[in-house]
Amino acid sequence: MNLATQPAEDTLAALRKQIGKRSIVFIGLMGAGKTAIGRKVAQALGLPFADSDHEIETVSRMTIPELFERYGEPEFRALEERVVVRLVRDGPQVVSTGGGAFMNAHARSAIAEHGISVWLKADIDTLMLRVAKKPNRPLLKNPDPRAVMERLMAERYPVYALADITVQTRDARRELITEEVLESLAAHLAAVHDTAPEA
Repeated sequence: MNLATQPAEDTLAALRKQIGKRSIVFIGLMGAGKTAIGRKVAQALGLPFADSDHEIETVSRMTIPELFERYGEPEFRALEERVVVRLVRDGPQVVSTGGGAFMNAHARSAIAEHGISVWLKADIDTLMLRVAKKPNRPLLKNPDPRAVMERLMAERYPVYALADITVQTRDARRELITEEVLESLAAHLAAVHDTAPEA
């Protein structure tokens, strides 16, 4: 099924129908490509796209680094939780979330209830190469950002593993990763359908 390079409209339409009113929610660490791949998946499926970090900046009228600096991480996380819960309930759409969003139990529960979670899993070298291009990451303002990233991976990957779908992201074309996400979505929805009890 070569969805991304030559999307078969009937296949994508069937996938949209299976998704129903749910949101497709991208989770993963900073640098995993949640926004870039999320946009492409939304485009392929003809669904709206929302970035929770962008929404947070819109409602707070501050940048993420400013929020961290002025109010600290706990206040930021509380706002993030409210925004993510609202977004996933407004489906169907594709939502990319900040790296810490899925660590929040309430947000995780809302995603499970109203969405399909997709973990974009990346290795340390891929992540560090990507985050180096955006030096304004509050959690990486540290003399040893690689050590911080390794700690975040150790803390978060076991929780990210609870996601409905895991797709390995790497140094590959976005179209290829998008195709793999769409194929994984189709496989997941087919499996869920097959195991659903008869009405």
